[in-house]
Amino acid sequence: MKHKTEITSPGRDLPADYPEFIAILKNRIRSAQLKAALSVNRELIILYWQIGRDLVEKQDFGGWGAKVIDTLARDLQKEFPGTGGFSRTNLYRMRAFYSAYSIPLEIVPQAVGQSICPVPEPILNIPWGHIVILVEKMKDPIQREWYARNILCHGWSRNVLVHQIESGLVHRVGTSVTNFSATLPAPQSDLAREIVRDPYIFDFLGRSAEISERELHISLLEKLRNFLVELGIGFAFLGSEYHLEIGGQDFYLDLLFYHTRLHCYIIIELKVGTFVPEFAGKLNFYLSAADDLLRDPSIDQPSIGILLCREKNRVIAEYALRDMTKPMAVSTYQLGQPLPPGFQDQLPDADRLKEIILMSTVD
Repeated sequence: MKHKTEITSPGRDLPADYPEFIAILKNRIRSAQLKAALSVNRELIILYWQIGRDLVEKQDFGGWGAKVIDTLARDLQKEFPGTGGFSRTNLYRMRAFYSAYSIPLEIVPQAVGQSICPVPEPILNIPWGHIVILVEKMKDPIQREWYARNILCHGWSRNVLVHQIESGLVHRVGTSVTNFSATLPAPQSDLAREIVRDPYIFDFLGRSAEISERELHISLLEKLRNFLVELGIGFAFLGSEYHLEIGGQDFYLDLLFYHTRLHCYIIIELKVGTFVPEFAGKLNFYLSAADDLLRDPSIDQPSIGILLCREKNRVIAEYALRDMTKPMAVSTYQLGQPLPPGFQDQLPDADRLKEIILMSTVD
């Protein structure tokens, strides 16, 4: 008796294990496609590094001038039309890329140097356009690699990368005053510390330094997408002025989020003034209520609070959080990027501005 092979057709029921099989197969295909794309990107980045190395050798030691590079760009574009990677500008970017990740030629034998590519793994796995931004904007190799790792982790676009660099994100992560180490277990406390920034940059609001808490609240909601970018990956917005009934009274959380990586609720309280210890006590109360009323202990980690204030005294904030039982952080925010040192003193004060305005209205 011949073995009967089952052939599914639109008119027949699928096998019971088909959904699981197709799901596994799709994941396997996506994984293979991703690995293939990463492999192609990796080879391209190594090629660009090698071209940059060769250009440095020819220009610095072989006497090549700018006109030779112009000719080289035209010849390569003619030979490889449509690739867009061999323009004069891009060749010089390859040269800069090599210079950022080079081994001095005088200490590396030529035969050995041909096979050495000291580019860190994170850099090899991100797109060339991102690398160009990192090389042009970041001179510190450690900070450059930090941003590269976060590109891979968070999937930043080039525009988001530029924003994060210009806002100095590397200097703002993990710098808040927190009590996480005393209120959360080690893995969770370390992860929580990395999601909090100080200061937060709200320059996308286009507001002046004078703003009420209500105006700040409304402005952030109006620019929610930008706000979520500034908060970082993993924040899911759940509500504004989120209502909790406690002891027969009504209370409202300024902003409520759920963090998809920490698996916990996050309450953000907005304050337009300077931090005072009373803020921490109220947030501690909200966190206790949220853990009782919102949190499912079987799947959710303890809720975390973030106090966002215009200013803070670090010592006072540390004392205020020291004996609090709930995990929380105190951070500041800026409505715009501060002026470079020295420029502030060159600006006229408010009285002088009024005088200038009055003079301009005189015929």
